[in-house]
Amino acid sequence: MQVNETLNEGLKRGYHITVTADELNAKVDEKLKEAQPEVEMKGFRKGKVPMALLKKQFGQRLMGEAMQEAVDGAMSKHFEESGDRPAAQPDVKMTNENWKEGDDIEVEMTYEALPEIPEFDASELKLEKMVVTPDESAVDEALEKLAESAQSFETKKGKAADGDQVVIDFSGSIDGEVFEGGTAEDYPLVLGSNSFIPGFEDQLKGAKAGEEVEVKVDFPADYQAEHLAGKEAVFACTVKEVKKPAKAEVNDELAKQFGAEDLESLKGQIRERLGAEYGQAARAVMKRQLLDQLDDKVSFDLPPSLVQAEADQIAHQLWHEENPDVQGHDHEKIEPTDEHRKLAERRVRLGLLLAELGRKHEIQVTDAEMTQAVMNQARQYPGQERQFFEFVQNNPQARQQLQAPLFEDKVVDYVFDQADVTEKEVSKEELEKAVEQLEAEEAAA
Repeated sequence: MQVNETLNEGLKRGYHITVTADELNAKVDEKLKEAQPEVEMKGFRKGKVPMALLKKQFGQRLMGEAMQEAVDGAMSKHFEESGDRPAAQPDVKMTNENWKEGDDIEVEMTYEALPEIPEFDASELKLEKMVVTPDESAVDEALEKLAESAQSFETKKGKAADGDQVVIDFSGSIDGEVFEGGTAEDYPLVLGSNSFIPGFEDQLKGAKAGEEVEVKVDFPADYQAEHLAGKEAVFACTVKEVKKPAKAEVNDELAKQFGAEDLESLKGQIRERLGAEYGQAARAVMKRQLLDQLDDKVSFDLPPSLVQAEADQIAHQLWHEENPDVQGHDHEKIEPTDEHRKLAERRVRLGLLLAELGRKHEIQVTDAEMTQAVMNQARQYPGQERQFFEFVQNNPQARQQLQAPLFEDKVVDYVFDQADVTEKEVSKEELEKAVEQLEAEEAAA
């Protein structure tokens, strides 16, 4: 086998690989010898078929497999000896298309090599970690929100208004005929909840307890029950009671509704939750500081194909955000701008840097971490969790999409541990302002 370099410009590499006919025949003979003990043929005992006959019978069939293995072996040996790591799948083409048995195999291989990532001292990175201690006002605010979500309704006098609850009996009919599923008794309906057919709740506003109200509505044309879709219906309603919302009291009873023993225990849970939320927000701000410093400190050549692919993806994604009505991808090609390419260079540079740090320090996503990530994602598909698990298990690309951010976070945490991190006590408002600025910068990017 011969490997001759034909291209070496920046990160672009090209090689001419020759696998001789003798090497190829040796590979075929090797395969035949492996199979010989199990081959049975008329006139010969099992395992005693002569090699010459085996080659005549099966040689042609094994030739393609041998050619592929020979080329793959040549490529693997080249990468092992050169130390190159291709940025993407190498482009491999056989140059002697009129190849016939007895000829050498001539192959052209081109690829972009991953760059050498320069060393840097993470301890020289200076980061500031914002620390927010949940104060009583934040805890009280969270308690008020819990009380609002746990609201009940108490009987009121007068007319029903938006947000009130009316307890009604109703019977619906179409063309004078009562239809199935259109009747109920003591039904609690919150006006403004939009839980009934459009227009139904509006006609009950202003009603008082004891009144009879005739509600006329049109079922939507796309209503799920086909026999009702697009039909005009009349509901005879009896308002039995009108109730106004009553916010729950902030006390031990409220705490028990949310699984706590008492109010103090609930406050402790809230402080813990707020602390975790503040910590996540502060980490996002510090991560941006880290990436900005890495982008400024570490420079190296980037594989042009990776930058182009990332720029294309950025341009395509932003175009769809600006044109939300276009759902498909059968539109004209979106050409990336200089700004798109600049952002793509940053993303590729930081991605390669973090990947190299992870590789060098043997940082890996564990099976337990991966399983937890799949479980978290599966919760977004209630009732279909098992199908989602199977989809991820059988789809390498889906697994990679879940694994990539986990890996990045573990590498970032590693660098955090090495860097010079100073904690700074700030208010909740200061942290919120920093997060808003971070989101604005990311949106602009």
